[in-house]
This record gives sequence, structure tokens and C-alpha cells, in this order.
Amino acid sequence: MSIIVFPAIDLKGGQVVRLAEGDMNRATVYGDDPADQARRFAEAGAEWLHVVDLDGAFAGRAVNAEAVEAIIRAFPGKVELGGGIRDRAGIDRWLALGVERVIIGTAALQNPDLVREAAKALPGRIVVGVDARDGYVATHGWAEVSTVSITDLADRFADAGVASLLFTDVGRDGLLKGCNVEATVALARHASIPVIASGGVAGIADIEALVPHAGDGIEGVITGRALYDGRLDLAEALRVAQGKDTPR
Repeated sequence: MSIIVFPAIDLKGGQVVRLAEGDMNRATVYGDDPADQARRFAEAGAEWLHVVDLDGAFAGRAVNAEAVEAIIRAFPGKVELGGGIRDRAGIDRWLALGVERVIIGTAALQNPDLVREAAKALPGRIVVGVDARDGYVATHGWAEVSTVSITDLADRFADAGVASLLFTDVGRDGLLKGCNVEATVALARHASIPVIASGGVAGIADIEALVPHAGDGIEGVITGRALYDGRLDLAEALRVAQGKDTPR
């Protein structure tokens, strides 16, 4: 069994940052050269990259486009991108520029037809972001919480042809509390769509806990702060995610 490890690059004002619980006022800056960070992840063996335009998530439009384009040019693997992509023109623009998969979050709740139409026209290219706070879907850069449960949102797209669901436990994101394996696996078992785990990854134990659930529908895991803080070695995480024993 194996899962994908997605190292994360979150962009705020053109810089590489990590937020605590999605709070833009609690940002830690980890660098001012996103393309260089992408290259370093590639050198460690990453084949996928998870990129978020944080400013875009709040603004509802691309804000860090220049930095994203630099990342795409620098990273030889596949990039999935989220943050402020809320219409078909935005989806098509990023795919044309080389993004492999586009993450639709807020728009998935507010405009589900956009997701269904895009997923049908672009098989394997659309990911639905399921950002959860206490079991309910958070939107607009996690600034607002809806009355829709995460399973209800998953059910809405069960037959839409989306590539995967990106499940983020907002209350753990950027806090190194450990991934919410139980909730992520429960969603994967409930949904007919592969699930990517996100939020709270603290170290190699989180990767080890998720790998056995590949058969339940866990496609991969996103990690950010643990990599930047040195708590998780990317090369080791990639080995473990492939089902290979880590040297002790």
C-alpha cells in the first residue's frame, strides 16, 4: 500500500508561509523564494506539490499568480493549486499554465454546478476542498463556517467525477497537533471518492498511521509546517508513504 506525500507551499504576499488554524494574522514566514522551495522539495524526491494562494482564498481571485507561475516552472513534477479559483475561466487558465489539478473549495459549496461541469469536462483534474471546523464545512479562506456537514458535501459530488476530496481539519492546521486520522478515514470510507488528508501533520507517525488506510480510500497527505520546522524529513516521509520501512 502507498499514498502520495504532498509538500505544501502556501503563499501570502509572494512569500512562503504557514498559518495557524487558517488565521492570516498568525502567519509564520519560511522564505521569500517559492520557486526555490519547490526545487528543494523536488530534490528530496517529491513528485507532487500542493500550492495555495492564501491571499486569493480570501479575495476570491488569483493574487499570487506570479509566484505560482514561478513554482510551476521550477517544479518538474505535478502541481495541485487552490485558493481563489471560483469560476471556469480561472480553472482553465491554471490548467493551461501547467497546473495538474485545481482545488475548488468555497465555490464547491456555493456553485456546485461549476464543479460538476468542470469535473465532467476535465476528468481527473478537479479536487474538491472539504475544509472542516467541528465537522462542518468552512469557506472563504476558513473565515466562515457553513451549516453543511462534511459528509453532506461529499455526497453532493459522489457521482460528479471529481479526482479526490481534500479534507482539512482547520482546527489542527499549522499547529502540529497530529493529523485527524479517524475523521479522515471515516470520510474516505463514507465517500466514493479518494481522500487527501491535511491539517496537523506533526511527524513521521502521521504518515505511518495513514498508509495502512490506502485501501480505505486515502490517496495522500499534505504536510507543511512539520517540514519547515524540521520535524519531518521529506525523503523519509516519501519512503514510508511508499510502504518502505524507515531506518531506525
